[in-house]
Amino acid sequence: MVIFCVLLLTLVAHIGSRVLNSKIKSVPAIIFAMCLTLLLLFISQWGYHHYYQVAQPIFSHFLGYVTVMLAIPLASLNFDGIPLKKLSKIILLATTTGALFPMLLATGLSLNHDTIMAFSARSVTTPIGLNIAVLVNAPLAMVNLIIVVSGLMGAFAGKFLLKDVQDDRAKGLALGLVAHAFGTVEAWQISPVAGRYAAFGLAINGIITAIWFPLVYLVWQNI
Repeated sequence: MVIFCVLLLTLVAHIGSRVLNSKIKSVPAIIFAMCLTLLLLFISQWGYHHYYQVAQPIFSHFLGYVTVMLAIPLASLNFDGIPLKKLSKIILLATTTGALFPMLLATGLSLNHDTIMAFSARSVTTPIGLNIAVLVNAPLAMVNLIIVVSGLMGAFAGKFLLKDVQDDRAKGLALGLVAHAFGTVEAWQISPVAGRYAAFGLAINGIITAIWFPLVYLVWQNI
């Protein structure tokens, strides 16, 4: 019964967020979903910690499957007319700076080692980020928080920064690379083309980061 209530509350928040986002397009749907979830919990006098304890195992289980299912829209990508060399450079630049720049910023602010390592997963989606965190011994809670906050900020800022960009492929790729899952959700609101390119950006960014950063970390540890 409790599981049913969790699924029902989450579904209502999701549907409500889609309706509100269709009326107020400047605010990402994910922000509406979070606010509605908290509002429904408050109205029902249901403690967040209890809701989280029940919901977290369920949605964490499905999160990995959803990430893998991104391969479906990727299969329909069309790269005709796209300069692949320039695209590769953009992806590599976004992948490396997405991890290194926040780490350098954290170092400049004299944050501790664990926090600096947590920023290594800033630009990837949660399932990949948590696995990177395990490899580099970063605190999982901190990594999860950084991924969520950066995704929300990227999805929200992307609404304004990309409003004059006419090519949906460029919009989608930018949102997927910078704001991972949150950006991909927003890209699908723009168009299926933007959604597919966002899924591509999310997936390729996660794969490359999951390969290069742990290797660099191991080399650095052995120096």
